[in-house]
Amino acid sequence: MDKLPEISPTSLSFPQDPLVEEPVVTEIIANDFDSAMMLRCLELAAMALGQTSPNPLVGAVVVQNGEVVGEGFHPRAGEPHAEVFALKAAGERARGSTIYVSLEPCNHYGRTPPCSEALINAGVSKVVVGMVDPNPLVAGGGMARLRAAGIEVVVGVEEAACRRLNEGFIHRILYQRPLGILKYAMTLDGKIATTSGHSTWVTNQDARTEVHRLRAACDAVVVGGNTVIQDNPYLTSHNSNAHNPLRVVMSRSLNLPEQARLWDTREAPTLVFTEVGSSQTFQNMLREKGVEVLEFRSLTPEQVMTHLYERGFCSVLWECGGILAANAIAQGAVQKIMAFIAPKIIGGNHAPTPVGDLGLTSMTQALPLERVSWRIVGSDCLVEGYLPSVIK
Repeated sequence: MDKLPEISPTSLSFPQDPLVEEPVVTEIIANDFDSAMMLRCLELAAMALGQTSPNPLVGAVVVQNGEVVGEGFHPRAGEPHAEVFALKAAGERARGSTIYVSLEPCNHYGRTPPCSEALINAGVSKVVVGMVDPNPLVAGGGMARLRAAGIEVVVGVEEAACRRLNEGFIHRILYQRPLGILKYAMTLDGKIATTSGHSTWVTNQDARTEVHRLRAACDAVVVGGNTVIQDNPYLTSHNSNAHNPLRVVMSRSLNLPEQARLWDTREAPTLVFTEVGSSQTFQNMLREKGVEVLEFRSLTPEQVMTHLYERGFCSVLWECGGILAANAIAQGAVQKIMAFIAPKIIGGNHAPTPVGDLGLTSMTQALPLERVSWRIVGSDCLVEGYLPSVIK
């Protein structure tokens, strides 16, 4: 992508991350069996990774006398919710049962009827909920309706895990933006490529497989024009059975190669954002190949995230170079960092780094990640964390 404007430290701002707020828990009376059933709900919910937006990932398990008699998950927006599938699988055995569900049952009419009414009609005696739905249309209303019908409700079982699974949905609901995740791979000395631009491969196969799974869980993956030129990426999940995200390219001038893997839309769709006045000939060529092209008067990460929110997206993965990454961070388009660190040293005074100039001149201005975790992936290390809620 073309060089973007300079950023001053005072321009850096971020919305508060919903995951750092105190959990919304009405009641917790759980045991090991409850936890095991809720974790099974999350396993079921994850079967629809990347396919439910703007809806959340939800799983449900029906238990009668300690035996699982029905399971279900929400497959995609517009289709029945997890509870409906689980109740159908349980049949008559749902009466008098306990149902576990990772997200509070809805109590409003949308594309589907309220799940609270389905549970009442099925005659369940107890509902165990992982987390309260942050959606104002639900937000406690589902549980209140169930309790009013005489059904016992337990809330907050494995809540932290439930919130992690749906962090994109939570962020979308609270801030009207998708959750932005900046992923990059770098060497031990902080380089993403050599001085010649060669970057294949920084990390090992295990780390690359992890990235493929991450893409499958996201609605879109964003790169700049330079990444298309330098890497000619696929940006797919590399799994015929998994979801492929929308592949997004930001390029102000459309100074891009006519032949690129991203222009082949048979396996996954591609959207190119550009500015008004860029090459009409190149735009026409892309459209003939099935690539969607949208023009903005001013192309920025903030504009891109606004548009992707309007498309119903919950999670957006940024796999871009340093200049675009810095601008995405500065404009609040990124909330989460996933850094793969390979035990290699490249060196080079001008070898590219993951994040370009943020205008910060002292170490006290550095952006410290919050809720940091790390794990070994093959021979590499994956560090995950969240950008600070408020920059002071």
